[in-house]
Amino acid sequence: MVQEVSPFVKHPCFNAQARHSTGRIHLPVAEQCNIQCMFCNRRFDCVNESRPGVSSSILSPAQALVYLDGAMQNLESLEVVGIAGPGDPFANPEATLTTLELVRERYPDKLLCLATNGLCLAEYVERLGKLQVSHVTVTVNAVDPALGARIYAWVRFGPKVYRGREGAELLLRRQCEGISRLTALGIHVKINTVIIPGINDTHAEEIAACTAGLGAKIQNCIPLIPVAGTPFEGLSSPSAERMHTLRSQAGKRLPQMTHCSQCRADAAGLLGNPRNLDRLLEDAAVIKATVERPYVAAASREGLFVNRHLGEAPALWIFALEGGKFAFREQRPTPQPGSGDLRWEQVAKLLKDCAAVLVSGCGPRPKTILEARGVPVITVEGGLIQDTGEPLLKGQGIPKVFTASPGRCGPGCGSKGMGCG
Repeated sequence: MVQEVSPFVKHPCFNAQARHSTGRIHLPVAEQCNIQCMFCNRRFDCVNESRPGVSSSILSPAQALVYLDGAMQNLESLEVVGIAGPGDPFANPEATLTTLELVRERYPDKLLCLATNGLCLAEYVERLGKLQVSHVTVTVNAVDPALGARIYAWVRFGPKVYRGREGAELLLRRQCEGISRLTALGIHVKINTVIIPGINDTHAEEIAACTAGLGAKIQNCIPLIPVAGTPFEGLSSPSAERMHTLRSQAGKRLPQMTHCSQCRADAAGLLGNPRNLDRLLEDAAVIKATVERPYVAAASREGLFVNRHLGEAPALWIFALEGGKFAFREQRPTPQPGSGDLRWEQVAKLLKDCAAVLVSGCGPRPKTILEARGVPVITVEGGLIQDTGEPLLKGQGIPKVFTASPGRCGPGCGSKGMGCG
């Protein structure tokens, strides 16, 4: 086996020795994903789960910075700041890049990293270089499209969804392009490979050879975690002996990471010895008014109920606390449809003094743009504007009864961490 790589400075995933002294934190800002793996179910947030694709909260870029500020006071060893989901960073490019920009400005000495499936990586490599992102992990589960077709249910690229071999070929082509561009800029690349018994468990060495040729520095072979509600839920995780054998084989082509702890998308602390920052994360995720953003906006027909889709609202109703009471302040006309992303950039400017906008519905693109600009979009399931807006302005968060939170469970859950049934 090739000797494990050591010169990757302080990153604990690239340098086994660094895991004992260097902490990392994942900022969960990337909610959406652009591929569907047969082993992945991101609908669950279970207190007993510790696996990729799981996070207790989704943060906006501004909230992520608040969370990081708190974590810096609690983790003396924190040197690496990353984004690893729970979806894919580049299915959420505005949120991802805005977060990295904020972190780089506030903490210029920290290492920045991210983990991606690589589908939409290539377009953003230059920006990653300018932000001095030093380490990127790309998950490559197959370099044979016939195998890839068995691993990915679909791949969404642009407006089209690809399936089967066509989707696997597209994903592989895009992954190779992204990895090549990263390594050309001197960015360290790690390859994650999920080992799926009966599917790709004899394929790790071929993946290692292919990606080593593209300049990757290290490979992390990860045993499958069978998750309820997925096509692979009935498979078994490969044994430790099997993992040792295939790592030895793949290690002939690419150095192997053998200390992975299969981190959650909101992991913090040392690898294998995580710190519980749930309270910090929950506090950061609470949307509340500030001095700079003392108002709340609502998409409404009559100014009483949250009953309008953001894209269909000709104006937004603005509310504030006046003398401690929730009060209507003004209406603000929204830009006319037809200008694409520019319209939502203009709406974000229109609401630059608002803590959030309450809507009955919103498309993914406007939501992404507004939240990247610091305006959370909250979908409310019925109710008076006051019932949701007043608690928000008073810093109490929004009552759960008005918002959807599918797939979550609480401390009484008896699951074994495979997704709650």
